Amino acid sequence: MTAPDPLRVAVVGSGPAGFYAASNLLANGAEVDMYERLPTPWGLVRLGVAPDHPNIKAVSKVFEKVAQRPGFRFFGNVEIGTHLSADDLRAHYHAVIWSVRSNSARTVPNRSRSLEYAYGAARLALAFGAASTGTPAPSVMLGWLRLSL
Repeated sequence: MTAPDPLRVAVVGSGPAGFYAASNLLANGAEVDMYERLPTPWGLVRLGVAPDHPNIKAVSKVFEKVAQRPGFRFFGNVEIGTHLSADDLRAHYHAVIWSVRSNSARTVPNRSRSLEYAYGAARLALAFGAASTGTPAPSVMLGWLRLSL
């Protein structure tokens, strides 16, 4: 009797959530193909963390170890919806994990003046990550300082 084929999973997005999912899947015998719209992995760990925060960027060493494990493949510069469709992924994998950032931010209800400069995390992530997407970043007010990132 032959061993059953391993679980084959596509992970769309190569930020921390995608790599942690891939690590767990690989540890349980799955094969993982990771797709990333950008040419390089690690999402905001690579593009959104300031160089003077090496302790935060150190997690990339963990991701490098995951990427070197048997059963892992990385495909960069692949945009789902342009180069491949969601149906293509569903046809070739047992499961698809979507670990991509939000393309829009929800509005934080402004119930008082004290929340005038309150923003949801997605809006800040969009602002800080806009350089990687080539899209205009939202303007964000932090106290008296307006950031147009």
